[in-house]
Amino acid sequence: MLCATTSLSTRPRNRRYTPPSVPQLTDLFPHVTITNGFSNFFGASNFLLSGNGSTATLALDKSSGSGLVSKNKYYFGFFSAAIKLPSGLSPGVVVAFYLSNADVYPHNHDEIDIELLGHDQRNDWAFQTNIYANGSVSTGREEKFYLWFDPTAEHHQYTILWNNHHIVFMVDNIPVREFKRNSAYPAIFPSKPMSVYATIWDGSKWATHGGKYPVNYKYAPFVVSFAEVEMSGCVSNTNTTVSGSCSKNSPSNLDPVEGQEFATLSNQQAVAMDWARRKLMFYSYCKDTSRFKVLPPECK
Repeated sequence: MLCATTSLSTRPRNRRYTPPSVPQLTDLFPHVTITNGFSNFFGASNFLLSGNGSTATLALDKSSGSGLVSKNKYYFGFFSAAIKLPSGLSPGVVVAFYLSNADVYPHNHDEIDIELLGHDQRNDWAFQTNIYANGSVSTGREEKFYLWFDPTAEHHQYTILWNNHHIVFMVDNIPVREFKRNSAYPAIFPSKPMSVYATIWDGSKWATHGGKYPVNYKYAPFVVSFAEVEMSGCVSNTNTTVSGSCSKNSPSNLDPVEGQEFATLSNQQAVAMDWARRKLMFYSYCKDTSRFKVLPPECK
């Protein structure tokens, strides 16, 4: 998994907001048990199931982080998890819920990332989104936000909606970022089937203030809980196209987020996204002129 190198800014902690009302898209899709949906990816000794397989706790300690990978690969879909983050100081800790096909396309991979970045005493957890397409590893498309709640107190929903029209990142169903597909530059849009990953790992080199604050293992283990997982998408197989609409050969390969209600944001969702970006976003690659002498084309 590839990472950003930009540092976090600082702000007073515990600033809380009341978000706008939005449709609860997570109510539309079924939950998948961890046992049915995932296999161990790494760090099996730091992985624990509970709730008849509906909840997984993953830990990071000196010996290892830990992670899960979906049993299926998906082409488009709705992917969500209720996540409760580690409490206490957590510099350098990275909790991720993301899609990737780097295992199949190591030099030409796609990736859609939700990364939750740990904090030192001056900062809350940060919510980072990122997109890579067709091996565009030199042009990460990061945007970073603070959250309007304490993500360590209880579970909150973190969601990726990916279809032929756009990618939407949501927190508790509030859209915080929309990345539209554009026919003028199609190569920057993820276009190949991907696996779903849930991980916790040591991002000391970059995660907190650009690597200034590494993981302090005297606070370990750092434990994250994943529950209420939803993975509704085209299940990729040999008959599934990777460049057009989803296969119509079987119901398992129909795109559950292709309908008009998922093609664009509703007015209510657009208002909520504007709220989130005005109140909570503190970094966007489209405004980073020190990093990009020429901004990526979609920024113009």
